[in-house]
Amino acid sequence: MPENLEPLEPYLNGGRQRRRHWVRHLVTRPVISTVVRPTVLGEENVRDLEGAFIITPNHSSHLDAPMVFSLLPETLTERLATGAAADYFYRRRFISGLTSLFFNSYPIERKGKNTQGGRAAGMTGRLLRAGVPILVFPEGTRSRDGQMGTPKAGAAALAIQNSIPLVPVAMAGGHEAMPVGAPFPKVGNEVFLFIGKPMYGMPDETPDELMARTFVAIQAMLDQGTPHPEIDGRSPFDPPSDCGDTAA
Repeated sequence: MPENLEPLEPYLNGGRQRRRHWVRHLVTRPVISTVVRPTVLGEENVRDLEGAFIITPNHSSHLDAPMVFSLLPETLTERLATGAAADYFYRRRFISGLTSLFFNSYPIERKGKNTQGGRAAGMTGRLLRAGVPILVFPEGTRSRDGQMGTPKAGAAALAIQNSIPLVPVAMAGGHEAMPVGAPFPKVGNEVFLFIGKPMYGMPDETPDELMARTFVAIQAMLDQGTPHPEIDGRSPFDPPSDCGDTAA
C-alpha cells in the first residue's frame, strides 16, 4: 500500500472490534435504550449475510447513527464503518478518537476541503474491497419534516461496482424523538428499526434505479410497519420481474 494513503489495518483489527463491543454493551446500547424505547425487527432477513455490504437507512434524526450502531444485530455492526468529514472530525485527535471508538469512522475529504493531503482518497471503496461493511445515509442530510427525501445514488454505485448488496433499514420514530433543531432527545419515545433483505444491482440497472428500488422498499416497511412488506402481492426486495437473476 502506498505510504501516503490512510491505512486499512485499524478497520480490520480485532482489538478495535473488541473495544467497540464493550462500548456498545456497556455504554451506547444502555444509553440509547434509556432515551428511547426501541424495537428491532427483521434480523432473519440478514442472518446469512457475510462480507461487505452497505447499510442504507432513511435519515431524520441525530439519533439515527447511534441507533444503527447500538441497536442493530452485532453481526451487522461488529465491523461496520462510516465516513466522517476529515476537515471537521479529524482536526483534533481527541474528537477523531471518540468518533472512531463509537462509530468506527474513517475520514472523508469533502470537496474543496482537503485536510488529509489525499491520505483518505478512495477510503470507502478500499474498505469495501477489504470486506468491511459501510453505513451510508443516501439522503445526505436529515429530513426536516420526518418524510423521506430524495436519495443520492452514490451508495448504489458502490454496490454495483463491488458486486455487493445494499441493506435497506427503515427507521421510524427518530424524528419524533429528536427532530432537527432539538438540542436534546425526548425521553421515552418509541422507535422502530426494520431490517430489509439485501438488494443487489441487476444487469444493466443504473445506480439511480437501484437506489430508487431500495427507497421504495424502505417506504413500504415504514408504511406497513414490517420488515416483510408487499407491494401488489410481491416483495419490494425482489428484483423486477423483467430482470434476470441477481448480480450476486
